[in-house]
This record gives sequence, structure tokens and C-alpha cells, in this order.
Amino acid sequence: MLALCDTASMSWGFLRDVLSGVNQYSTGIGRIWLAIVFIFRLLVYVVAAENVWKDELKEFECNIRQPGCENVCFDHFFPVSQVRLWALQLIMVSTPSLLVVLHVAYRENREKRHRKKLYKNTGSMDGGLLCTYLISLLSKTAFEFSFLFLFHKLYGGFDVPRLVKCDMRPCPNTVDCYISKPTEKKVFLYIVVVTSCLCIVLNITELTYLVFKYSIKCCFKNYIKKDQDSKHEYKETYSIDHHRTTLGSRNDSVTLFSIQGDERNLPPNPHE
Repeated sequence: MLALCDTASMSWGFLRDVLSGVNQYSTGIGRIWLAIVFIFRLLVYVVAAENVWKDELKEFECNIRQPGCENVCFDHFFPVSQVRLWALQLIMVSTPSLLVVLHVAYRENREKRHRKKLYKNTGSMDGGLLCTYLISLLSKTAFEFSFLFLFHKLYGGFDVPRLVKCDMRPCPNTVDCYISKPTEKKVFLYIVVVTSCLCIVLNITELTYLVFKYSIKCCFKNYIKKDQDSKHEYKETYSIDHHRTTLGSRNDSVTLFSIQGDERNLPPNPHE
């Protein structure tokens, strides 16, 4: 078991480092996704699933000894090994997270190159990093859907039958072929499907949460900006009106004073 764990650590070290690196930039929902991928997919695959699918072709038996018949039938029913397709799925749904780590590294390198602080925090979820994170979520969701469809298309559903009938050449007639450990393989296949569906739900939930959160934040900023602009405009308008009112009052006072002075300088009326 220790040797198996050491081998798994060496084989999947890069993927583990990617998942660990993106963990510090993820939301709470993203950390749940990482835990599910690491525990229920990566560890289950490394510790148990590889042994279940070991020597598939040798354990695939048909009730005839015609040379080449078993190989052709096995290739027909399992064009791609289920466990290898599972491994490819793990890699494809995990690597989009590398985009986030690379974007943060780009920010850090940019600050070092300019030798000044360009961001409040290089790992803050805003601007370009937010777009990169949303793209990674969309990519992971697309990969999950694609591999679920691929599993269903290649194997005719999410079931592992005990017996399959094959009439492919060079088999002389329809032969019965038996799949080894069908129940155990079916359990692991269900784990793949359930965890994939759960990851899809988490990705969509996180995507919706981030879009809603930053939309509200953006609307709130625009509201504050408009409110401040309206207050500033009101102050300017009030200042201009007040200035005009003051000038008007002064002009009226000067005019009234001039009229009163003119009346004093008029000659007396002889008819009074």
C-alpha cells in the first residue's frame, strides 16, 4: 500500500500541485470542488480503480478459442479503456485551474518588472483575474459534460454488463464474452458519474454566484458614482444660482440708490 501511494504521488504530483496552488484563489464553493476532485476522484482512482481495471484484456473471456476473436470483441466493446478515460477526464477538468495560477504569476512578474505596486493584491478576484477564473469554470463544466457524453456514447450507457454477445469477425458465430468484476466496475463507474454531476452543479453554482456578486458590486459602484455626480452637480448649480442672486440683489440696490439720488437733485415744483 505504501509503495502504491508513493507511485501515485509521483504520477499525479503535478495535478496535486495545480489543485493546491489554485486553492488559495478559490471561493468557498471552489474549495468544495477541489476537495471532491482530490478525495472522491483522484484518490479513489489512484488507490482503488487502477487495480480493478488491471489486466482487462487477459480477464476478458469468450466461450471460443478462435485466434483473434477475444481481441476483436474486446476492442469492439471497450474501444477506450474506462479507467484511462477516467484518468484523461481528471486531467482535463483539473488543468483549467492552471490558468488562474498562471494569471497570478503573470501579475507578480509584472510588478517585479515595473518595480512598483500595480495591484492591491495579486490574488484579488477582480478585473482580468476574474475573467480568467470564469473562463476556467466554463472550461471545466464543458469538459465534464463532454466526458459524460463520451462515456455514454462509447459504452452504451453507464452500465457494465456481465455478459456481452459478439459476432465480429474472425469469430465464426455469435459468441458469449464475460467481463471480469462487472459489479465492482459498475460501482466505480457510478462514482465517476455522480462526482461528475456534483462537480457540474458546483461549477454552475460558483459561476452564478460570482456573476451575481460582481454584477451587484458593479451596479452599486455605478449608483454611488451617479449619486456623487448628482450631488456635485447640485452644488455647482446652487453655487451659480446663489452667485446670480447675489449679483442681482446688488444691482437692484445700486439702481434704487441711483433713483433716490436723482429724485433729490430735481428742482422744486413751483406749483406745489
